[in-house]
Amino acid sequence: MTSKASAFKPGKPLRLTCAAALFLMAACAGAPPPVSSPSTSPRQPQATREVKPKVALVLGGGGARGFAHLGVLRALEQEKIPIDIVVGTSVGSLIGALYADTGNVLDLEYTALTIRKEDLFDYQAMAVFSGGFIKGEALEQFLRARLRHSSIEAFKVPFAAVAVDVRTGETVVFDHGPAAPAIHASCAIPGAFVPVQYQGRTFVDGGVTNPLPADVARKMGAEVVIAVAIPAAVPSQAPTNPVSVAYQSTMIMSAEIGKLRARESDIVVAPAVGDVAYDDFSQNKRLIDAGVAAAQKAMPAIYSAIAAKTRWVPAEEQSP
Repeated sequence: MTSKASAFKPGKPLRLTCAAALFLMAACAGAPPPVSSPSTSPRQPQATREVKPKVALVLGGGGARGFAHLGVLRALEQEKIPIDIVVGTSVGSLIGALYADTGNVLDLEYTALTIRKEDLFDYQAMAVFSGGFIKGEALEQFLRARLRHSSIEAFKVPFAAVAVDVRTGETVVFDHGPAAPAIHASCAIPGAFVPVQYQGRTFVDGGVTNPLPADVARKMGAEVVIAVAIPAAVPSQAPTNPVSVAYQSTMIMSAEIGKLRARESDIVVAPAVGDVAYDDFSQNKRLIDAGVAAAQKAMPAIYSAIAAKTRWVPAEEQSP
């Protein structure tokens, strides 16, 4: 009699299991060994450098009152604010050119503090029949004597002077060529200066159409524009003679247009120049101090505007 415990008969399910095991063993024997992935080292931080924005100084008109521009320049230099571009209208082109010529405020101060009315205003009664009573020849002679570079493109700081073609009304930007006639054209206040004949055209003060030419600075590559607007004078009495009426009317018009153009600037500095007359060269120091005070007041806004446009680029990237 056979015991049930010893009775074992292999069946079909067992044969299938053995076959599957043999297949898996064969597969494992032929499989390549697992490849370990290389360890990834932490990425090193990339070296960067700071790129400051191009800063432009835009200087408006105002006759002798424009000596306040010099004070603004002094304050910017003291605070080490870079000035990469200078654009000027009227007396702003005169002060701007004297600075851009060398890029040195000390040289400019020395020159400006020695200027006399006779250096710029050569009055001649008969000149009024040519459109004004100041010929402007003295202004050009002064510039030729004081500027180290005779052409604008040779200036140390890129510069442009703005004038107006009095026939067509076109705003003209002088950013190259002889400096003296271009600045003369920009300074030719209607009713005061004889219009300037230059390059076959007739020019007057750029303040007629663009008293605060921030747009010109933008076209020259400026990313931050600091504009200096000289407020219109408020005389103690209303002007009565035709020349004074014409001049005061022009200044009021220019100041109002300037308020609109000021919106194209990042910062507007407005020195408190009081009631100094456009031809009063006896108060230069007071005007310079007013420019310094106004610039210092605007300094937080200037720093903020520059910081907002400052960027960081890879160290190997070339500057534009």
